[in-house]
Amino acid sequence: MTDAPEAGDSRTAELAGRLVVVRRRIEAAAAAAGREDRLPTLIVVTKFHPAADIRRLAALGVTDVGENRDQEAAAKAAELAECGLTWHFVGQLQTKKAKSVARYAAAVHSVDRPQLAEALAKAVSAARASTGRAPLDCFIQVSLEDDAGAHRGGAVPADVPRLAEQIAASDGLRLAGVMAVAPLGAGPEPAFEKLAGVSAQLVAEHPAATGISAGMSQDLEAAIKFGATHLRIGSDILGSRPAVG
Repeated sequence: MTDAPEAGDSRTAELAGRLVVVRRRIEAAAAAAGREDRLPTLIVVTKFHPAADIRRLAALGVTDVGENRDQEAAAKAAELAECGLTWHFVGQLQTKKAKSVARYAAAVHSVDRPQLAEALAKAVSAARASTGRAPLDCFIQVSLEDDAGAHRGGAVPADVPRLAEQIAASDGLRLAGVMAVAPLGAGPEPAFEKLAGVSAQLVAEHPAATGISAGMSQDLEAAIKFGATHLRIGSDILGSRPAVG
């Protein structure tokens, strides 16, 4: 068990200051987009950072955290169960890890293929039988690359409707919307504009699937401009990742 951080310690002060800066950026971008009354959900991506930092974030009012490795996420979620956090799985997910992720995650932002949707549906069905857990929010990860997602993963836009139908028809899953990462080496605005178009087509068939998970530390303003409802922010809040290994 990680010791609880002391109130007023220097790391808490650092995180508090970083949170203020990021929240001001979000508010300014939302105002510029005419969305002052519809601020996106801030998901703080905590991968590689210790549980003590997540305790500090919870004390500072953070309610949603994201992880992209199941082994690390499962351990943190168990250790921090009393914090009442909402856990988002935001990384690439192997089907064999679906059962584990279904135990702690409220949302998976990286559903990109039918096999994964099927595995998650089975895992949630099993978990609901024993715990009565709520449906799992599923965001379809969309490739915004020109070469079918070779770099950052995701379903090509043409495959989104079929995958959406599968998720919507699966007991225990809730089709939440779409997710994407802006391609490397290109400006984010054209990519997020493309994602907004994919989202609009999805909502036309599934009116409740209005979520758009997009935007990280370097491009959150562009994401908000094009309708992001969920932001995944890591380094601008937590700083550089601790050395691993």
